[in-house]
Amino acid sequence: MCCDLKRRFLLLYATQKGQAKAIAEEIWQQAGAHGLEADMHCISEMDKYNLETEKDPVVIIISTTGTGDPPDTARKFVKKIQDRTLPPSHFAHLQYGLLGLGDSEYTFFCNGGKTVDQRLQELGAKHFYNTGLADDCVGLELVVDPWIDGLWLALKKAFLLRKEGMSSDAISSALSAVPHAMHELNLSSDIQNLKLEDEGARSSGVLSQKSVDSNLAASATDTEPSLVRSVPPVSQSALNIPALPPEYIEVEFQDAHGENPHLSSVISEGTTFEVPVTKAVRLTREDAIKTALLLELDIADTLFDYQPGDAFSVMCPNNFSEVEELLQILGLSEKGDYFVCVKVKQGTKKKGATHPQHIPARCTLKFILTWCLEIRAIPKKAFLRALVECTGDVGEKRRLQELCSRQGASDYTRFIRESNVCLLDLLRAFPSCKPSLNLLIEHLPKLQARPYSASSSNLYQPGKLCFVFNIVEFPACPARPVSRKGVCTGWLAELVAPLLHPNKNTLDTKGGNPSTEKIPIFARPNNTFHLPADPSVPFMMVGPGTGISPFIGFLQHRQKLREEHTDWEFGETWLFFGCRHQDRDYLFKDELSCFLENGTLTHLKVCFSRDASVAEVSPPKYVQDVVRLYAKEVARVLLKERGYFYICGDKKHMADGVSDAVVDILSMEMEVDKLEAMKTLAMLREAKRYLQDVWS
Repeated sequence: MCCDLKRRFLLLYATQKGQAKAIAEEIWQQAGAHGLEADMHCISEMDKYNLETEKDPVVIIISTTGTGDPPDTARKFVKKIQDRTLPPSHFAHLQYGLLGLGDSEYTFFCNGGKTVDQRLQELGAKHFYNTGLADDCVGLELVVDPWIDGLWLALKKAFLLRKEGMSSDAISSALSAVPHAMHELNLSSDIQNLKLEDEGARSSGVLSQKSVDSNLAASATDTEPSLVRSVPPVSQSALNIPALPPEYIEVEFQDAHGENPHLSSVISEGTTFEVPVTKAVRLTREDAIKTALLLELDIADTLFDYQPGDAFSVMCPNNFSEVEELLQILGLSEKGDYFVCVKVKQGTKKKGATHPQHIPARCTLKFILTWCLEIRAIPKKAFLRALVECTGDVGEKRRLQELCSRQGASDYTRFIRESNVCLLDLLRAFPSCKPSLNLLIEHLPKLQARPYSASSSNLYQPGKLCFVFNIVEFPACPARPVSRKGVCTGWLAELVAPLLHPNKNTLDTKGGNPSTEKIPIFARPNNTFHLPADPSVPFMMVGPGTGISPFIGFLQHRQKLREEHTDWEFGETWLFFGCRHQDRDYLFKDELSCFLENGTLTHLKVCFSRDASVAEVSPPKYVQDVVRLYAKEVARVLLKERGYFYICGDKKHMADGVSDAVVDILSMEMEVDKLEAMKTLAMLREAKRYLQDVWS
């Protein structure tokens, strides 16, 4: 149908870690099957497209980074459209659909996409398809898959309406009446056939169970599914699976002579410093539920600079034994020390295929698997689809097809995503799967550096940088029968374990030989999570567990300022701290007592969630409960004295609870309803007086 209509649309993506780009590539690949042509570009490539003159529909895929910022690749674009001199009709000609990616564990969910969406609307652009907001916390695919399914019908309707001569406003009005662009508009006989055509295009991705030997279904008689086994209805369903991603990398093995490049070649964030560990302290007792360590780094001989509240990133390697096992499974153990040359495959069908920036031009295979690729990453469905082609056993092949299919979405969430299954787990579970090295380089993401908050002040401890972390533990589960530690925290713990004093649990090299252990770090300055510029302004800090880390730096800095400037006026300081047991994991107990005694800390309020109460009235268990006890003081500091409120730690189980407590306090003390109190809190956030440094 509509053979005389050019059905081309502009496809833009803005990505931070590659997810938005991967989704855009999936749309680009599917477009042809629907009789459409996608002109795909990174949103930063503004020399290759022009929204001011764009007549065709525009599809935008945009992620969110940091605390709610557009990705780095979208900064220039966002700055351009934020120009307040642009008239309200600047994009009146533009028809677009937008898919935002985010994580609801963070305060400003999908804010990158929302920012662009709102601004395009303010400049007169119209939706031809409803905005989708995908949540990485529960699984992006829960929104992404149906959004892409509905996109094709919405695009075709937009093209048809344009052909029939409808204005931009009329097209938008007609399409806006359709919640997901999936219902009939009854505008012409042509449009009645669109849905059938769309379904026909999708049918090519359907796999019938009949293609699998019938005895395979009989073998899955268990009532409970698992990673390797399915049950009805999935085991008996025809499957809609993703299109096979085109290969675009080829790997050439070279000799085993030479040196690997410096680690700085695999990052693009800035200067990397390799610094020695000068002190390691176990902050928790051995019977504590979590093990917390403090590491002190010597930065005296570097140009590394930071303020209390800043974060920095640690470049960590993958677990060495896991790298060796992966090499063994791939049959490449003997080639681990060979240098490899990674090139883009000639004639690849992948649009815009380029050499991965995180893979050096020449390095050993072990270097790639150890420092460049996130081998612990949860495999995406496109990777599972590619692994199907590398699997010999017909039953294993079928199960991998199920896990990447629409029908197996719940199994994917349960056995892959929620179980933190990685490539190595899959290769253990599906032994006939033997992927090529180029496939791993194509699908495994870049090994990300891990961010940590500074737990020290350069003014208080010149040339030193401290940080605190819990050793992350992943217990075994049915889908992953081996327990393991976090990639970075496990590596750091193993690195300093021989250095810890067997009795004092401390390494201190000031009086002995300096440590030879070094870790690579680079700066991640924080422009907001800092002490008030005016020292007379009061502030409150909420930091249970390792969330106390940046506040130790705050208090060290404040103490030094008080010593150096006795004539200054200093505002009061509050710290709300919580842990499980007072005698097992009360971090920095002695240091906090000293801060309290010398007046650096005005108020210290603590709680212990697991200690049995001997009092008639149970004490507060969590920091949000303690915050509520000081409602009048919180309101006074925030409303009357224009103070600051800082939160650091777990978002889902703590920071949201503290925010709820503050809203209730504002509502009560201001004598307003909850909605008005929430607006006040939003204003405090906007004024950078209610600040969070949280993680999920």
